[in-house]
Amino acid sequence: MARSSLLAFLCLAVFINGCLSQTDQFPWSWGFQGSEARQQHRFHSPKACHLENLRAEEPARRIEAEAGYTELWEPNNEEFQCAGVNMVRHTIRPKGLLLPGFTNAPKLIFVVQGTGIRGVAMPGCPETYETDLRRSQSSGNFRDQHQKIREFREGDLLVVPAGVSHWMYNRGQSDLILIVFVDTRNVANQIDPFARKFYLSGRPEMMRRGEREGRSFRESTGEKSGNVFSGFADEFLEEALQIDSGLVRRLKGESDERDRIVFAEEDFDVLMPEKDDQERSRGRYIEKESENGFEETVCTLRLKHNIGRSEHADVFNPRGGRLSTANFNNLPFLRQVRLSAERGVLYSNAISAPHYTVNAHTVAYATRGSARVQVVDNYGQAVFDGEVREGQVLVIPQNFVVMTRASERGFEWIAFKTNDNAITNLLAGRVSQMRLLPLGVLSNMYRISREEAQRLKYGQPEMRIFSPGRSQGRRE
Repeated sequence: MARSSLLAFLCLAVFINGCLSQTDQFPWSWGFQGSEARQQHRFHSPKACHLENLRAEEPARRIEAEAGYTELWEPNNEEFQCAGVNMVRHTIRPKGLLLPGFTNAPKLIFVVQGTGIRGVAMPGCPETYETDLRRSQSSGNFRDQHQKIREFREGDLLVVPAGVSHWMYNRGQSDLILIVFVDTRNVANQIDPFARKFYLSGRPEMMRRGEREGRSFRESTGEKSGNVFSGFADEFLEEALQIDSGLVRRLKGESDERDRIVFAEEDFDVLMPEKDDQERSRGRYIEKESENGFEETVCTLRLKHNIGRSEHADVFNPRGGRLSTANFNNLPFLRQVRLSAERGVLYSNAISAPHYTVNAHTVAYATRGSARVQVVDNYGQAVFDGEVREGQVLVIPQNFVVMTRASERGFEWIAFKTNDNAITNLLAGRVSQMRLLPLGVLSNMYRISREEAQRLKYGQPEMRIFSPGRSQGRRE
């Protein structure tokens, strides 16, 4: 009996070990590994970070394209290098198509303005959208097949895994504005701490090699680079794709001057199912609220979550503003790319409590309005004290304490974080560090009376977003 039980146990152990080995071989299974392994998900900077003087950064270069333009932040910026991130902003005009391509690191894309559709080409997944066979035969048209097309709109957070090709199309009536966050120190990137974009078509303007070595990034030569097919011999492509030499030249984009955003021709057509009547009447996208990640397959992954709508707020103060969070709990695939995001709205003169992120760097992009922001380092020095305006980016390193006061016009932002479960620690208000400490500890810390310690501990009843009224009244 004992021998049979032992044999059964060994068989079970071998089976489990085999399953885990298969899981480790699957690149998108990282999120289901143990917490210790998941902590080692970022490469560290080879040199010490100098963060004594943070700056709110504007784009350093603008690249014009046929149907819009792309703005790039300086990749050699000290703060970006330390945090291991790159930032890009695309402005796509109506009927503009961002050409398909892939990057050596995972990306988060926030839709600042507009609506559109996009395709994400998941490796190994079948073409689940296909033209009706009978209709295509009767009309004489060729039967098309492709992977799922996904809609998006303002306020959506979109995920793009490393090495996965995707394209985006502006089907709205106004410009489509996208802010792109690239996590260059993510473990998925095994090249170097720079974002490398590989295009499948066109001849987009690229960075020169010298710019990676620290020389000027702001000056553009306008020189065009090639797409991934440009470097192959013509005869290789003719044989591999079974096409003629003329089509090979078009594939390489030898005479294509449109850059990375092009106008779609009249015959631009993709297959998409029509929304049902219930969804039309509700006038918004229907999202599953009960997903936990295990019921998702690779080919049907949900790669979008809206954090722009007020009903999705996790923190709400009717006088102060709101915060919405996207992490692995409400968008399970974020566990695989080890990233998260936070959408914030501060009303006029409202305050975001002093806080720090325990386990992640924060890269904040101002989407509307302006605010005075202060950031304090481990020496108690203000490394940033100034205005952050719409269109600027501010890097807030891990554990640096930040406090924000909106201007009269209010302030809105999207914050990208380098952890799929970024933890925020508050230093004021309800559920803050002050509330966790005993009165006796507070009074001895600051050499104050017990009554003063009680006011310090319980004086601010609000959480994370503070109304402007009380503090303004005291100043007056």
